[in-house]
Amino acid sequence: MHPIVEWLRADLATHADPTAADGMQRYMKSAMPFRGVAKPGRERLLRAALTAHPLPDAAALDATARELWDGARFREERYLALSLTGHRRHVRWLDPSWVPLLRHWIVTGGWWDFTDEIASRRIGPLLRADPAALRPVLQAWSTDEDRWLRRTAVICQLTSGPATDTALLTEAIEANLHDPDFFLRKGIGWALRQHTRTDPAWVRAFVAAHPDLSPLSRREALRHLDR
Repeated sequence: MHPIVEWLRADLATHADPTAADGMQRYMKSAMPFRGVAKPGRERLLRAALTAHPLPDAAALDATARELWDGARFREERYLALSLTGHRRHVRWLDPSWVPLLRHWIVTGGWWDFTDEIASRRIGPLLRADPAALRPVLQAWSTDEDRWLRRTAVICQLTSGPATDTALLTEAIEANLHDPDFFLRKGIGWALRQHTRTDPAWVRAFVAAHPDLSPLSRREALRHLDR
């Protein structure tokens, strides 16, 4: 076991709050239990762990994050694996070679808390940095059997602003337009609503051109435009 993994698991146990853990597990509808350590507390634990055991390179980050995720007994361990990859010291190491691991996390995590962080904070930046490598991946994910990969394809450009690839966004949405899944419909509306900050006219035109958008997606897309 990597020392940082042992450190983080021990610290989570030390700071566990069973009452908070029960509430967090109910809120997330999670089969995996929580320790009851909220995000600010996890960030403090991570800072201390990285000060004591800094990771020297991308290979060490990969091994440590995998160990935290795959060996997790509590949901916070997986949150910490994600936080490690997004830490300011480490984010520069992420490139398209990380996509298989991120895909593994999306599929095995199988819930919105993991998917949304990975989609907007990991996959989105990789897409902007290397569209030639990521675009085909997201096109494939938009029609995958796994709904969380499809949601990722839809919402991965939430933070792209003017750099949004609207052709890719259109393709991802149209591939899932008739899916009844709540998280996909909500994700479609979210992605469109977010893009109104950059190009409201494009969103209006998109909604008008797609009368078969679900009521949920349409309502979410136009929320800030109908005021």
